[in-house]
Amino acid sequence: MNDAIPSTEGFTLQRRQPNGGTRPLTHWGFRNETDVLTDVLLGPPDHLRHMATSSLSRKHLREHPADIGTAHAQHRALVSAYERFGVRVHFHSVRPELPMQVYARDSSVMTPFGAIITNMADRWRRGENFAAMHTYERLGIPIYDMVTAGTFEGGDFNVIEEGCVLIGCGGARTQEEGARQVESWFKAEGWETRLAFFDEYYVHIDLMVVPIARKLTAVCTACTEPAIVDWLRSKGHEIIDVPFEDTINLGCNFMSLGRNRAIVPKLSQSLIRQLRARDFQIAELDMSEISKTGGGIHCMAQSLRRVPAG
Repeated sequence: MNDAIPSTEGFTLQRRQPNGGTRPLTHWGFRNETDVLTDVLLGPPDHLRHMATSSLSRKHLREHPADIGTAHAQHRALVSAYERFGVRVHFHSVRPELPMQVYARDSSVMTPFGAIITNMADRWRRGENFAAMHTYERLGIPIYDMVTAGTFEGGDFNVIEEGCVLIGCGGARTQEEGARQVESWFKAEGWETRLAFFDEYYVHIDLMVVPIARKLTAVCTACTEPAIVDWLRSKGHEIIDVPFEDTINLGCNFMSLGRNRAIVPKLSQSLIRQLRARDFQIAELDMSEISKTGGGIHCMAQSLRRVPAG
């Protein structure tokens, strides 16, 4: 599951062209986050601890701390779900000093041009960035660039459709300086960009907005800035509204696999019903214990390669 796939580009620490015009990769990467997922990067849960990483994780820590044994079992079920859908699963190497490494979305961002190495906000997670560089070197995936202007985490990079990215900025995890730096790179590449500012309680934009399929996006309209919802609709996106009560328990944090398939947390029954009404094939998984530590299904996964449906 960790074998590198040959690539004509080869590993490099900075592939981005300063004035734009960076060529898309020929094997890795994707046009959007809703094409068919063929390869996914996950983090090992081996040394997971329940820490005070967000308002939600602190609440659970006070009231009902995560059962780590059950969290491990839930992560194994997640891996099995990817494999049943034919997705190749790659892992970061196990590192005991990185207890939150299971949330592979945050330490890097995959793009059509290579991986971005992010800049984590919490001190106990900063080593994940360096570990991610080793992973991409092992897989033969070049680095597009590294965030240096402020903190920035992968849950705030949301490819809405080909050539269009929504960048979240809650202040606590992703600072405006980091968001603006990443935005400038993609503007230079000719992409449409939109910054979404929100209360830091919500941690990352992918707790509120996640693309499902072409022109179909799940949004918690109760906690997403109305201008962002209007912007999505102006681009022709149909909105599936996820209730606030589900969203605060990570019910909008799911993974689109392309070809009308998705892995969705079991508690998100409103979203599941709406997707099944559209003939989606759904794997609904109990993520209740692992999510107490601070993230959901989307937070745990970094798309490495997607291809258009045949």
